[in-house]
Amino acid sequence: MTTPMTRQSSVTVRVFTQRFSSTPRGARLARRLALHQLDRWNVPYGSEVSETVGLLVAELAANAVTHGRVPGRDFELTLSYTPGLLFRVGVSDTRSERRPAPVAPGPLDEGGRGLLLVEALATRWEVLDRVPVGKTVRAELDLAACADSADTADRLPPD
Repeated sequence: MTTPMTRQSSVTVRVFTQRFSSTPRGARLARRLALHQLDRWNVPYGSEVSETVGLLVAELAANAVTHGRVPGRDFELTLSYTPGLLFRVGVSDTRSERRPAPVAPGPLDEGGRGLLLVEALATRWEVLDRVPVGKTVRAELDLAACADSADTADRLPPD
């Protein structure tokens, strides 16, 4: 007796990885290149998902060049996209002893709000050890949850 064939849907995960210099210019380039890559993956410039992922990349890359910089070492950006399901942004640097944690900045502080933005925008985020040295800060954006919240917002009556 043969087993009947069942049709399974295939999931294509798209991945983009690039290294950048650990400088403010490298962080800006990471954000611009991420937005360009998203557009190539049919996530248009200016869309809510594109803007959110761009902000996550900008904050994580800025943290990598500000707090994770080791002279002569680059940082690495990895984007992973499962259409309709998940975006994952990972930024890796070579400073394993400095682990990020959100703090409540004072009202006059000029910095310190990056991880608060990441925490507010991402579905979840975490810090992972990197072998042989360094760490990766990874933020995930659950696209199904984003679509559900957008649908709910569309159904709400205007103020």
